[in-house]
Amino acid sequence: MLLKRFLLPLVAIVAGLGASGPGFAQQPSIIVASTTSTEQSGLFGYLLPRFSAATGIAVKVVAVGTGQALDIGRRGDADVVFVHDRPAEEKFLGEGFGVRRFDVMYNDFVIAGPKADPAHIAGDKDVTAALRAIAAGKATFISRGDRSGTHEAELRLWREAGIDLETIKGPWYREIGQGMGAALNMASAINAYLLTDRGTWLSFKNRGDLIVLTEGDRRLFNQYGVMLVNPLKHPNVKAREGQAFVDWLISPEGQTTIAGYKVNGEQLFFPNASH
Repeated sequence: MLLKRFLLPLVAIVAGLGASGPGFAQQPSIIVASTTSTEQSGLFGYLLPRFSAATGIAVKVVAVGTGQALDIGRRGDADVVFVHDRPAEEKFLGEGFGVRRFDVMYNDFVIAGPKADPAHIAGDKDVTAALRAIAAGKATFISRGDRSGTHEAELRLWREAGIDLETIKGPWYREIGQGMGAALNMASAINAYLLTDRGTWLSFKNRGDLIVLTEGDRRLFNQYGVMLVNPLKHPNVKAREGQAFVDWLISPEGQTTIAGYKVNGEQLFFPNASH
């Protein structure tokens, strides 16, 4: 009996060593630094299980603003970046941190706001006119203020509207330093305007009195791109597995999968990979 009590724990220890030893094949995995919109829209919840089933590669997503995602790539703390701010992506490539950039998909931005529409922008397809009206009326506007692709797009649109935010912004313009979901929740709570990507908007359940007021301007086009982080800069990058993710996203299978993601029958992202 004493011998048996000694041998059972020993067997368990040996079995445990075998499970983590040289003969144990762990599932390959990668880290993808991406935007909150791809996460909060539900796209990754739909897309990644299908990628993993096709390739056997697991994916961990770090969902932050595009600026932060690119910084994670610069530090070598991700294998792939999947983002939506073309100027920032080109800078990342120019600095040598990305191998090659590929278009993956697009949707668009919209300005949402309260049904009461105190700035009177409903139906205005000119986004710069809508922003000028919001600023002139000092209607409450929520800005992500987080260096995300959406935030950078918002700042570009204010500039195109001829508005110097540093000069005119006051209590009506609220920078929250948070993701798209948090910005939508705040806008809903206080009946404010904001710029949102359509994917997250369509997935957002807590709309309250918010509706889409301005849409359709070509300047609201929202392109997403993907890049493998350069393994020559960071040898720890899992180049084979990361490139497999990039290749799958732009393949016919990946593109069809992206097109297949819908909320209430409405397609959120439109594939447009070019090889």
